[in-house]
Amino acid sequence: MHAAGDPAPEISATNQHGETVTPDFKEPTVVYFYPKDFTGGCTIEANEFQDVLPEYRDAGITVYGVSMDDRESHADFADEHGLEFELLADPEGTVAAAFGLDTTEGYTDRQTFALADGEVIATYDPEMAEPTGHAREVLDETRTR
Repeated sequence: MHAAGDPAPEISATNQHGETVTPDFKEPTVVYFYPKDFTGGCTIEANEFQDVLPEYRDAGITVYGVSMDDRESHADFADEHGLEFELLADPEGTVAAAFGLDTTEGYTDRQTFALADGEVIATYDPEMAEPTGHAREVLDETRTR
C-alpha cells in the first residue's frame, strides 16, 4: 500500500456519468476506497463526504470515491444519495492495485489517500473505526497541509 511520501500513481477510470477521468494529483485530492455501493458503512461514508463537500471545494480539494462496482451501480448510488463528487468504477481493480490495495476478495478494504504535489501526503484507515466522522477528519487534516 502506498504511504506518505510515495509518488502518486497515474490512474484513469470511468465515473458514474460514463466519462473517463484522469485525476491530477498535483492538485490537492482525496481518493477514498470503499467496499461496495449501497452497504451500511459505505453509504454513511459517502453521505458524510457529500455533507462536507462544499468545504472540500472551498479548500480546493477534489474528492473521488472508488470501489470495484461498475459504472451503472455508481450512477444509481450517486442518484439515490445525491452525491455530487465523482465515483470511479474499478471493476477490474486496476485503480486499487495502482494504490497497492488488495482486491483478491472482489472488493477493496476501506482506505483513504490524501494527495498533492504529485505524491501521497497522508493515508487513513477508517476500517479500524466506524466511518462516521471520517470525511471531516480527512478534510481538517488535508486542509492544514
